[in-house]
Amino acid sequence: MELDRAVAAVLALPGVTEADHHGRRSFRVGAGTVLATVPEDGVLHVLVGEELARAVAAQPGVALLSWGAGVPGVRVDLAVVAPGLLDELLHAAWSRRAPASLRRQLPG
Repeated sequence: MELDRAVAAVLALPGVTEADHHGRRSFRVGAGTVLATVPEDGVLHVLVGEELARAVAAQPGVALLSWGAGVPGVRVDLAVVAPGLLDELLHAAWSRRAPASLRRQLPG
């Protein structure tokens, strides 16, 4: 999958905007809460939380994203990950970080 397709998928979620994050692209929702970043070409960090990150880390193109003592999400290799899985991860990150008013805008 190409980065442009991943960017389009995350920006299609209600209330998501793109902003700089320490010189890198980031995608935010609500009051500016980061849900994904682009640390380098072809890679996306998706902040899905530790529980889901550990559940999907064995999938092709997905690895745990460690930050300090925690695991806030996953590192996704866009050339390897299944497009459907990436969509699920982006939706999960959005669902856990978006305000309730925005979450109501997506159908079940």
